[in-house]
Amino acid sequence: MSSDLYAAAEECLRCTEVASKLALASRLHERFAAGELQREPWSDMPPVLPDAGRPAAPRLVAPKALAQRRLSTPEGQAAMIHAVAHIEFNAINLACDAVYRFRDLPDAYYADWVKVAAEEAYHFSLLRDRLAELGHGYGDFPAHNGLWELAVKTASDPLLRMALVPRVMEARGLDVTPGIMNRFAAIGDQATVDILTIILRDEVGHVAAGSHWFEYLCRQRGLDPESTYFSLLQEHFTGGIRCPLHKPARKQAGFSDAELARLEQLCGKT
Repeated sequence: MSSDLYAAAEECLRCTEVASKLALASRLHERFAAGELQREPWSDMPPVLPDAGRPAAPRLVAPKALAQRRLSTPEGQAAMIHAVAHIEFNAINLACDAVYRFRDLPDAYYADWVKVAAEEAYHFSLLRDRLAELGHGYGDFPAHNGLWELAVKTASDPLLRMALVPRVMEARGLDVTPGIMNRFAAIGDQATVDILTIILRDEVGHVAAGSHWFEYLCRQRGLDPESTYFSLLQEHFTGGIRCPLHKPARKQAGFSDAELARLEQLCGKT
């Protein structure tokens, strides 16, 4: 078993078997926290992986090809849980890649992202078990690969990664999760609401980690975080920002009042 942090993160990242990936993500966090993993010397940046480790199912399709199902049907209920599970599975890979790819940051950066990997694995396991209770499994419904495609797009720069993954994609999860919880509550599915409550709580911390390291990297480069963030949004997200924003959660996660006001001004603009 390697004692190299980067190799351990890569092992989890490349793993295609679900149960093994969950175990590796948990072990990655435990071993780094216990001081069993060290950052071995390196010379070249690792190659960009065109795809992360994942099982053969779910079948990946374009986002527009995903069927819209009514939550009021058993199939729609399971499909929605599956969609969230797929996001959490991808998030394991994104957290491991944040460790594996970017190698010149403080130890605290790696402590944050191995913890995120373990928490994403826990979230996925909760949703997978809930799917099983409903007679389904991960892979039963098609999904899209947008999150990993964004990981590839941001592989060249940790500042870009922190801005666009935690502070855009994961922050969007903070906005939409309360509404999803309300929809499950309306059909009497308290078990799923309870899982989403855990996920929302932890995801605030994940976005906060992204905010912290984005601001750290901006300071290191002599950049203003707010203007840099909105410049990157303009460059990479021309479709506009969706509202409403979950302002209390975003403020906990490191967004300033000025940023929230500017984001609301961008809502729906192209």
